[in-house]
Amino acid sequence: MVNYKMELEPLQQWIQSPHRPVIISGPCSAESEDQLLRTCQALKAQGIDVLRAGIWKPRTRPNSFEGYGEKALPWLKAVRETLQLPFAVEVANPQHIELALKYGVDILWLGARTTVNPFNVQEIADALRGVDVPVMIKNPINPDLALWIGAIERIYNAGIRKMAVIHRGFSSFQASKYRNVPAWQIPIELKTYLPNMPIICDPSHIAGKREYLQEIAQKALDLNYDGLMIESHIDPSVALSDAEQQVSPAQLQELLANLKIRIVRNQSDDPELINYLDDLRDKIDSVDRELIEILKNRMVLVEKACEYKRANNITIFQVDRWNEIFRTRSEWARKMHLNQDFVTEIYKLIHVESIRRQTEVITRQELAEVNEQSH
Repeated sequence: MVNYKMELEPLQQWIQSPHRPVIISGPCSAESEDQLLRTCQALKAQGIDVLRAGIWKPRTRPNSFEGYGEKALPWLKAVRETLQLPFAVEVANPQHIELALKYGVDILWLGARTTVNPFNVQEIADALRGVDVPVMIKNPINPDLALWIGAIERIYNAGIRKMAVIHRGFSSFQASKYRNVPAWQIPIELKTYLPNMPIICDPSHIAGKREYLQEIAQKALDLNYDGLMIESHIDPSVALSDAEQQVSPAQLQELLANLKIRIVRNQSDDPELINYLDDLRDKIDSVDRELIEILKNRMVLVEKACEYKRANNITIFQVDRWNEIFRTRSEWARKMHLNQDFVTEIYKLIHVESIRRQTEVITRQELAEVNEQSH
């Protein structure tokens, strides 16, 4: 993948808001005209930039509430005209696009289940050709950066220049307190490839529970995200979908009030600040070099262990050793006040690379022996 700059209109320009971060909010689903109006009226009073509501809800299993579809679009249109705020809706096929635009929807977004399917994305891209409408693209369900970028490129190639991406977390087989693991490194890496692509965080779908929304939203702002999309319902206790992750407008107001907005400074004119940061960065660079040298030394030891295993007909992968590494390293991390999950993830990568390295060493040795015997 190549780092390049797409020709995109700035987020604040097409949302027509001077605010940063941009706040998008509304119910998970449009359940009735009254529910939608009351929720959105309360949100407008708080200065929300964009309203949102689910019209078509792709559910994992059948017989769940899947939204009211076209029936709900007149409710949305009436609320939009009454409150004079832009409205965003998820679309999953060309028919959805046609209906959404017919009822005056301002912003479209592609959900995670759509982004994961290139055929589906291409159909949507084809339907968007010649249409001047903003499109936001959620990350795919799986932690696949190339798939996410591929969806972005398909929509961009259709001529869409008002674009943003939405980070809503990723499915994982690993135990997590969140509904979808954030995997923050993936949207950060996306930003390195597409530096001017606005990123909006969806704490609701990452969290799955309202008690985690604050910490996720703050993390997103600390990472310089451009906006937040948070689900809000006038009475979450009776919501027909995703009740546990929605907040009332009053709860949302409190959440936003407690967020700390960091001042973004790419450069500073303060010589003392510049010198101090440069000194810290030099020290970080030095420590990073030591880390890489230590990893190199570890791999040398791994190769020696591999040679011993081969000489004594011992398998590369040892379950007991695997378990011991994760148990002890996690405990060492705890004693040093480091995040145990963070250290565990690092050692998973190290162990996988160690196995790959040992397999490579054995294959190389076996080929050398075959060549030697053939001569």
